[in-house]
Amino acid sequence: MAEKTEKRVTLAVENENGEVKEKEHLVEEADDVDKRANWGSQLEFILTCVGFAVGLGNVWRFPYLCFRNGGGAFLIPYFICLVMIGIPLFYLELCLGQFCSLGPIKVWRINPWFKGLGVTMLAISSLVSIYYAVIIAYCTYFFFASMQPEVPWKYCDEAWSTCNCRDGTQNDSLQDPWNGTRLECLNFTYEENATVAASDEYFSNEVLQLSSGIEDMQNLKWDLSLCNLFVWLLTFLVLSKGIKSLGKVVYFTAIFPYFLLTALLIRGCTLEGHMEGIKFYLTPYFEKLKKAEVWSDAAVQIFYSLGTCVGGLIAMSSYNEFRNNCLRDALMIPLINCLTSFYAGFVTFSILGFMAHKKTTTVDKVAAGGPGLAFIVYPEALAQMPVSPVWAVLFFLMMMILGFSSIFSMTETVITGIYDQFEDFMKKDKRRLYFFRLFVCFFFFVLGLPMVTKGGLYMLNLLDNYVGGFPLLIVGVVEIIVVIYVYGFSFSTSDTEKYPMRFLRGFLHFKTDIEMMLGRTIFTTVTFYFFGVMWCVVAPIILLLVVILKALQYEPIKLGSYVYPNWANALGWLTVLFSVLFIPGWWMYYFITKDISRGCRPRTTWGPSQMAKKDWSFFIHPFKKSRSRIDLRRFSQPNVVTPKRSLRSKSAPFLYTLDEITHEQSPDKVQDL
Repeated sequence: MAEKTEKRVTLAVENENGEVKEKEHLVEEADDVDKRANWGSQLEFILTCVGFAVGLGNVWRFPYLCFRNGGGAFLIPYFICLVMIGIPLFYLELCLGQFCSLGPIKVWRINPWFKGLGVTMLAISSLVSIYYAVIIAYCTYFFFASMQPEVPWKYCDEAWSTCNCRDGTQNDSLQDPWNGTRLECLNFTYEENATVAASDEYFSNEVLQLSSGIEDMQNLKWDLSLCNLFVWLLTFLVLSKGIKSLGKVVYFTAIFPYFLLTALLIRGCTLEGHMEGIKFYLTPYFEKLKKAEVWSDAAVQIFYSLGTCVGGLIAMSSYNEFRNNCLRDALMIPLINCLTSFYAGFVTFSILGFMAHKKTTTVDKVAAGGPGLAFIVYPEALAQMPVSPVWAVLFFLMMMILGFSSIFSMTETVITGIYDQFEDFMKKDKRRLYFFRLFVCFFFFVLGLPMVTKGGLYMLNLLDNYVGGFPLLIVGVVEIIVVIYVYGFSFSTSDTEKYPMRFLRGFLHFKTDIEMMLGRTIFTTVTFYFFGVMWCVVAPIILLLVVILKALQYEPIKLGSYVYPNWANALGWLTVLFSVLFIPGWWMYYFITKDISRGCRPRTTWGPSQMAKKDWSFFIHPFKKSRSRIDLRRFSQPNVVTPKRSLRSKSAPFLYTLDEITHEQSPDKVQDL
């Protein structure tokens, strides 16, 4: 156990004349052994959050949603959802993690009933990390395959192409487009509009060797398995020392992709037809805004892009200094993320415009979403550029870095959540945490092996569709309700009588917590009017509406022309159920085994971190100053002042006054005032 050292803390006291005087007290604090690690600088935290939020979805998902949902008009619901849902939830999670310096499971000391919400967050992060690593493995494969004099998908190779493959050298006006160069195609019956790009067949037949469906998974592909192993090995090396090593790596992983994006944009703007693509990207079709699907897509994309409701923001902010300006971060990081998506759209559509020009067709005929955009459309365009291997290497390097910057934070989220639960066990030997990190990475690698089989893409697409939708929305709804409405709720009659406006109680408690960190400045006070409305009314209503709309719009998923069987869709729903079942499951467990009357009140250990207590053990309540009395936030630490219970302050029922302090545990540590 860590040794205890005495620390002098200044106590502010208001006398009868209203003057505030200071007096020193002795308290005990733990040595650095028990202190939680901190970021090396605030910039490390900002870059880590930017890297966590800015990922592969910014390059392939957002541009496709713009194309599908009204072009430039989609920016209207997108930024509305950013302001009304994204930023408020982002700020809520940053404040929650920073205030108590705990991971996504232990942070629910704020309300023990809903500890299962933290487990759900880790379950979602784990599932996303597993299939996200496989996508990075695809990028890694293409990255190394591009290191040749010519990119291998530029021409139709007999080893993997079919007779329908086209690379621009065939003559479709002839009965035999191959002009006798492929004997197996001499008697082949060609169907109209059945031709396939060389990049499409390279991805399906060479990289994946795609099977007929999810019911035919077949054996592992050793090359993709090695790429997946490389992803997890690098993830382990970066996370081997936790945020100390992660905080240094993000200087590269969060910044360098912007240089590559800029280089690709400059190259795209020099290609013929690029303006047609950009015009298609920015031209608004306002009639599409009448469709509910457009608004639900915007809301889901905000969740998917910002990384809210998966525990990552709580975990990363838990390593902040107690008084870090998380309000600034909550306004800046989401804006950077969304502007990055907008910026990446220019890169994407300049290249799509070039593709449409080369094929003498329209942009909507060549646009695609998801992996099809990253591994088929982009490679096809890159193959037609001069010095194509150079641009292919740069593009897939960018994709790898974007993917790694996200998976590093997602994996660290899982590690942080579990570590906090077994902190005492882990701290007995430093090697335990090291081997635990190794075990998590290896375990995730093993769970990802089914997705690097020949039918693995079907499984990956299934998880991407089901895990990235309903679970995030459900977590968002429950999280806001618990923190804003339930925080501090009590079943006692007297308590209810003291709080006639009890539906605002949680918000007022949370507001007090934030003011402990940020102070009661003009800026924080003004922003509370905005966040109060968003947290209490707007965000919950919008999230509930989006959940209902997504349920009404549900359709069985497809992959190209392949329709998933019913049992596969049932498997997807079981994945959703697995993720969210921890919420009611833990509640039922608590209902059966614990005292339910106190289950929704914060634990006695809820409060700022050990590092913060030396500065905030004694705190003047900003709403109510009483004569010759100061407020003290309770911390149930051994040998530290233990106050009696008090409910005098309507806005902060967990604050205590000096009149109510008992000196039984440490009379020598507290001087009478």
